[in-house]
Amino acid sequence: MSILSSLVPQAQLEGNPLVASLLVLVGFLLGLRAVRRGVRRLRRAGERVLILGAGSLARNLIAEIEAMPRRRYTILGVMDDTVASDQPPVRYPLLGPLEHLSNVIQETRPDRIIVALTERRGRLPVHRLLVAQVCDGILVEDGVEAYERLTGKLAVEALTPSSLVFSRDLRKSSHALAAGRMISLIVSVIGLVVLAPLLGLIALAVKLDSRGPVFFVHERVGLGGRRFKLIKFRTMRPVDWEASFWFLDDRNRVTRVGKWLRKFRLDELPQFLNVLRGDMNLVGPRPQRVQKFELLALVARNTPESGDAIPYFSLRSTVRPGITGWAQVRYRYAHDLEEEIEKMRYDLYYIKHMSLWLDLRILFDTVKIVVSGRGSDAVDRTQTRAGLRGEGLDRAA
Repeated sequence: MSILSSLVPQAQLEGNPLVASLLVLVGFLLGLRAVRRGVRRLRRAGERVLILGAGSLARNLIAEIEAMPRRRYTILGVMDDTVASDQPPVRYPLLGPLEHLSNVIQETRPDRIIVALTERRGRLPVHRLLVAQVCDGILVEDGVEAYERLTGKLAVEALTPSSLVFSRDLRKSSHALAAGRMISLIVSVIGLVVLAPLLGLIALAVKLDSRGPVFFVHERVGLGGRRFKLIKFRTMRPVDWEASFWFLDDRNRVTRVGKWLRKFRLDELPQFLNVLRGDMNLVGPRPQRVQKFELLALVARNTPESGDAIPYFSLRSTVRPGITGWAQVRYRYAHDLEEEIEKMRYDLYYIKHMSLWLDLRILFDTVKIVVSGRGSDAVDRTQTRAGLRGEGLDRAA
């Protein structure tokens, strides 16, 4: 209240009771909001959670909750009718079958129930969950949505086609897409103009440091599966062979200038040209190398159960790739199929929730990474891999 009153002259307060009343009301609302936030934080600090289901989704949720730096939830236990014999035991108490949900709720008094059942048809206790939510004030949450909220990625194995087909989040307006494209173009033009002297110095340094071209031009897969030439500053000494993209290349091939370019991600700056040409946006899933794209598409087509090893792989090509992306700021570089699927979770989360605000958050996190140089050494040590002729180490994949 003292802060608000300092903004208005005392004489005006005394002569205008309406202004004084408004200030009192605003101060009261701000104080009430602060109290509500404090109570909410205290409640979340020890929120009691009951999980329905003991399958893979439930286990992944438990692992994510346990890995949280600040434990906001206390897992009371797990309920399921059957637990597969080939699965490892759950680390939390099995509180019985789903038909005993009413008794378990009375005994444990959870604040939140997460429904993570592998199969719900004929098993979901709908009536009791409605009573818990409406009458008991217990928050009932879908397991897939809880996984998204906690991790910032999609539980691709647990998604159903209908959940995506009827998802409103996937329907992006043409105005929003046009606005994102316009921002990418404006930033790219400004970036090329402002950074022109720096780009010239980098090109000169690359040329003087080692033999070979200044730029590394690499074929990638973009929007709708269309191929395009991605442009980067060369950071490695050229070779005369084609190596597998899963092969961990020798770090000695990175040039002296290349180490600094990689540390601060300056080798990516020429991709502003790709943005101007319409190949890319500032933010989006990173464009994949042609060979890797073809391999992943082949695995998706030929894996049993209709390609469940890489579910919804084709969605990745429904948006323009980006210079940076959600997977790049949230996860390390992939160097095997398992890690590639993990990055896919983040890419699909971005595609589902893409918005101007999410793009701004990704750009902000990218700037922090670039300024600090964080992560580049670890990438070179553990996730270096061979690419095509002339540039075996490719951090963009």
